[in-house]
Order: sequence, then structure tokens, then C-alpha cells
Amino acid sequence: MRNKNALVTGGSRGIGRAIAERLAADGATVVLTYANDEAAARETVERITKDGGRAHALHAELGRHGDAAALWAAYDALGLDGVDIIVNNAGIGLPVPLGQVAEEDFDRVFAVNVRAPFFVVQEALGRLRDGGRVVNISSGAARIAMPEILAYGATKGALDTLTLNLAKALGPRGITVNSVAPGIVDTDVNAGWLRGNAEAEAHAASLAALGRVGRPEDIADVVGFLASDDARWVTGRVVDATGGAGL
Repeated sequence: MRNKNALVTGGSRGIGRAIAERLAADGATVVLTYANDEAAARETVERITKDGGRAHALHAELGRHGDAAALWAAYDALGLDGVDIIVNNAGIGLPVPLGQVAEEDFDRVFAVNVRAPFFVVQEALGRLRDGGRVVNISSGAARIAMPEILAYGATKGALDTLTLNLAKALGPRGITVNSVAPGIVDTDVNAGWLRGNAEAEAHAASLAALGRVGRPEDIADVVGFLASDDARWVTGRVVDATGGAGL
């Protein structure tokens, strides 16, 4: 990925950080965005540069009107010439059952998880080079019925449909578009109920055919493949990275 530029939204922690580090290790110049945790974003950039990579951090509050235009304006200000890889990783959860979902929360989770990726790609059309890559981070919740997070799962189902249609729309330019669907991953988002709780970890591990909880690097390596030239003939697909959950 030498001489290639990559944008990773939500790249300061967890899966996003692992993706940013993987792409930088493969040679790309990585621009990662963060919404709130500037310290974590700076730490990620430092980790990448310490290992000899190239990275920049941008503040980007997604889920608002005009968010994508503002993001790309900040990207352009870095002086980078176009973009080769876009990873739509930023997302928020909504762990609320059907009867308790508020309209404003429903709108917010769709704005961040679906609307933002749509317009991030739309605004990138003039910047995204032919032969480029778009990878959307979906979820196993789009495939497995989980009523306790049904609004979140619906956003990921919508994102997979976006992936399918973008693959068709951008295919004539040699641009591939794919989704990666993680299962339960040991990140800060899940730390409260997972880490230090042997019973919870054992249950989470039992849901996967491979018998363990996922790690951020498990997802990053799949993204690394899809962002590479090795995946040039794969597009419009949802790559399941749940470790075989729900088989």
C-alpha cells in the first residue's frame, strides 16, 4: 500500500485503531478520525509513527448534517492527494429493547451508522481514485436476530445494503466495496460486561464456532486483505468475521 492514502473513521480506539495500525503497517498513509477522545487519537498516531508509519488524526463529529463535507475539507487541508481506501468504521450502539427505543435515539444511531457512511462516500467521489477500496464495518447483528439491540442491528443491515449498491455503482471505476461483520470483540465498548468477568467471557466465547472472543486484530486483518490488491476480485460481499457465531 505504498503511496496510498487511507481514511479510517472512528480510528482512535478498538477495532478502528487496529485497522489504522494494520493499514499503516502495510505502507498506507492513514488519516483516522475521532469524535471525542483526542488523547486516544493522538496515542494511535504516536503508535503508528513510532513503528515507522505515517498517520494523522482529525476531529470529526459524525451524525450531523454537513459532517461528511466538513471531514473531507479537513482531510484536504492536510495536503494529501486524493484517497485510495475508505474504511467506514465509526458507529454507535443502542442496547435498548423494542419498547424502550426513543425516536431521537433511533434517529441518532441511523445518522451515525448509515447516513454518515453514505455521505462520506458521496463526498469522496471526486477524491477516491479508480481502483480504490471502500470497506464498511457492519456487524453479526445484521445476520443474527438480537432483539435487545434491534435498532442497532437494523442500521448494520442497512449498511450492508449500501455496500451492495455502492459496489454496483462504483464497479466501473474498478473500486471494490465490501462489508466486514464482526461478532463480539474485546474492545473498550464491551469492557464493562466482558473484561474480568469469567462467566461472561466464557458465554461470549461459546457463541463462536472457534471458541473464543474476537480481538480487534482479527477484524483488522480481514480489512487489510479487502483493502489490498489481493482482494481486487471481491466486491459487494459481507465478510463474516464473527468466528462462526450463530452457525
